[in-house]
Amino acid sequence: MSDWIAVADVHDLSPGNFKVVPAEDTDIAVFNIDGDFYAIEDVCTHDGGQLTGGGREGCQLICPRHGARFDIKTGEALSAPAYEPTAVFPVKIEDGKVYTRDDRWD
Repeated sequence: MSDWIAVADVHDLSPGNFKVVPAEDTDIAVFNIDGDFYAIEDVCTHDGGQLTGGGREGCQLICPRHGARFDIKTGEALSAPAYEPTAVFPVKIEDGKVYTRDDRWD
């Protein structure tokens, strides 16, 4: 079972912001969207590049290279050229801190 990774204090990750943390062999981007926290793998399934270098519109993350869009809440690929979802991860708040973990192999 993978360990929980401390991302940030809740008050340091204000609405509209995100933080990327390393988790074993992947990077996880944790977003605060209107006070709710979501974690998504920071990888475009189209070309394997970083997703967080692009923009965000609401709950959609836009790949900076080719414009593929992903749902931050579900990881679903919403537009070409990406057709496969990217991974999403659990988030918990404990003692004023935000945590996530890569639970794909648990």
